[in-house]
Amino acid sequence: MSKVLLDTHAFLWILADDPRLTAGMRVAFTDQRNQPLLSMASVWEIFIKVANGKLQLPGDAQNFLDEHIHRNGIELLPIRYSHTAALLDLPKIHRDPFDRLIIAQGILERVPIMSSDAVFREYGVDVIA
Repeated sequence: MSKVLLDTHAFLWILADDPRLTAGMRVAFTDQRNQPLLSMASVWEIFIKVANGKLQLPGDAQNFLDEHIHRNGIELLPIRYSHTAALLDLPKIHRDPFDRLIIAQGILERVPIMSSDAVFREYGVDVIA
């Protein structure tokens, strides 16, 4: 089984069946041979945006995420010390701290990242766009 790390927007697009979700992303997510991963950095980012009023989710945000993570068989990827330490050597190409952590996780875990963010490729990480 191959693992695929979902960028925050890719995860939200999947849940909303957003038209910005590309055919390649859709295929990678629905392929039963792939294990989708969601970084705790994404969970953190979502909760911050909900708390700040920048993101609205139906109903209670925690229950919404719990339900969809479970329903879609998504494995949560914890933030490890090694992931944060990798930020020291990560080039400062991308300025978003959540994306930088997701990139570091993708590199260290050796998994492709599902993202429409073209900057991710500049880090040499495999991207499913």
